[in-house]
Amino acid sequence: MIREQLYEPYSITVETMNEYPKRAKQNAFFELVYVLGGDGRHCVNDNKVSYRPGDMFLLSPEDLHDFKIDTTTEFFFLRFNDIYLKSNGIVKDNIQRLEFLLYSAKQVPGTLLKNETDKPLVKSIIDSMIREQINRDNCWDKLTLALVNALIVIVARNIEKNLPEKYSDDKEEKALDILQYIQANIYHPELIKAESLSHQFGISISYLGRYFKKNTGKTMQDYIAIYKTKLIENRLLHSTMRISEIVDELGFADESHLNKFFRKQKGVNPSEFRKN
Repeated sequence: MIREQLYEPYSITVETMNEYPKRAKQNAFFELVYVLGGDGRHCVNDNKVSYRPGDMFLLSPEDLHDFKIDTTTEFFFLRFNDIYLKSNGIVKDNIQRLEFLLYSAKQVPGTLLKNETDKPLVKSIIDSMIREQINRDNCWDKLTLALVNALIVIVARNIEKNLPEKYSDDKEEKALDILQYIQANIYHPELIKAESLSHQFGISISYLGRYFKKNTGKTMQDYIAIYKTKLIENRLLHSTMRISEIVDELGFADESHLNKFFRKQKGVNPSEFRKN
């Protein structure tokens, strides 16, 4: 398996392809893909959907994906990681909600651009980003940064508007709502305790654990641990955040608590993981 890394805040490329790399790629960053021309099928996590000009897809870290190209395709790629969101002009109060929405992109089937009024806006933004990359006129980097932020927010808006409807009576839909709630509140441990989830979703505490495992295949504790571990990994790999800052952000009692948790999940403590 290929695992691609990103060593800058963001990268913008335009590539024309007749054939996509044959092996599935797994990224350690978000990858926003916009189809400038051509058609074929997009394959992500074993799901396939057709694509055409004007379609956009967002791959989150850990997604496996490739493209089956039918006609020569020109792709626009914007790559960034979640640390970028915290350090490049996104409004601080919105960062956690934005990160949750970006990780939820896989729950929106097909192209992310469902809002018709956003389609010409997105095309204009992407055309401007490409032009600034080529011309590099005065302040091109600052303008590009503003365009990148605008594009990410528009994508998040389209994801939010097309997430599965909340609080459905269907059991599988409610399980999905619980997953989304856990992701959105992962920074607030008190909100993802069994008592809070039981009250939020109207499921008795005695049944909540069995219901969650029946519909997700994992215990609730395991799911929370896996998701929290991925967030810690991203911060260790792609940021200069101190361990104490990660402790505060993710609600651990202290560094010892974080070290114990991470060692249980990964077999090494956070400092060793970052060094290796």
